[in-house]
Amino acid sequence: MKKSYLLCLLATVFLAVSCSREEIRPGTDTESANEIPFHDRYTPEEEAFLGEDPSFKYEGMQNMATVYKDNNLAMGNPSGASSNSYYHWNYRVTKPEYTMSYHRDRGTPNWVSWHLNKAWLGSASRSSGFYQDYALPSGWYRVSSGDYTNSGFDRGHNCPSADRTLSSSENQSTFYMTNVIPQSPDVNQRAWASLENYCRDLVRYQNKELYVIMGSYGTGGSGRNGYKSKIANNKVTVPNRVWKVILVLPEGSSDLSRVTTSTRVIAVDMPNSMNVSTNWASYRTTVDYIEQVRGYNLFSQLPSYVQSAIESKVDNGPTS
Repeated sequence: MKKSYLLCLLATVFLAVSCSREEIRPGTDTESANEIPFHDRYTPEEEAFLGEDPSFKYEGMQNMATVYKDNNLAMGNPSGASSNSYYHWNYRVTKPEYTMSYHRDRGTPNWVSWHLNKAWLGSASRSSGFYQDYALPSGWYRVSSGDYTNSGFDRGHNCPSADRTLSSSENQSTFYMTNVIPQSPDVNQRAWASLENYCRDLVRYQNKELYVIMGSYGTGGSGRNGYKSKIANNKVTVPNRVWKVILVLPEGSSDLSRVTTSTRVIAVDMPNSMNVSTNWASYRTTVDYIEQVRGYNLFSQLPSYVQSAIESKVDNGPTS
């Protein structure tokens, strides 16, 4: 009697466990680790680079939060850049690591846009050199690293090398010369480097994710060898000013829907010259100002009332 009762009890437990397993559905806390949630849509060009599943999952060791690589153009295409080579002054170059508007005749990008969170960061070493970008249309001049030699200007990254350290190939992508401008050493190695470090600190230590756009404009800047308007036998224009806009969000998904009228946005605009201040915060401005001088719409995917609120403010938040 006791033996048959025990067998019945074991059978009941087995059936209960089996049924509970069948009731698990994707989207619950027990969802398979291989399930990838939907994110903001990628452009066809980005999907071509990234494949059918462009997302990357990073498991935070302390809080086990999951973060993903997101669309580098999620907030919008600032200048309506086109992949049609006819628009050589506003030509869209799309790579998995960033998207840009490239100006053929200046030999530099107008702007570069990228997403930054922990999913992009790792321990890959810095690339050992810069590369010509053969993704440019046939017949276009491809700027080389040698074009900057002895110019007095740094090869200034737009999307920084240290923002793409998950793998060697991703880091190397930031060394294409299409991602580079002639940048004053004092800017590149001081205020600009400090701002870049601050952005990564927000990601690493404050669990933020960022949407960043960097650009440059005007003609003529000063480097170690004095003022120049062009280098590389007049094939590369030295910009007069450099700017950056950073939209700051807590880690999460569905990023567009999480941007509100109180979302922090940092905008800076500084001269491309020697002897600039080492304090990047002294060059803070509004997104509206940068849009006005460039004719861009930097956050075109956001509702107009959100744009109006966040683009008109000069950031006064912490700087370290």
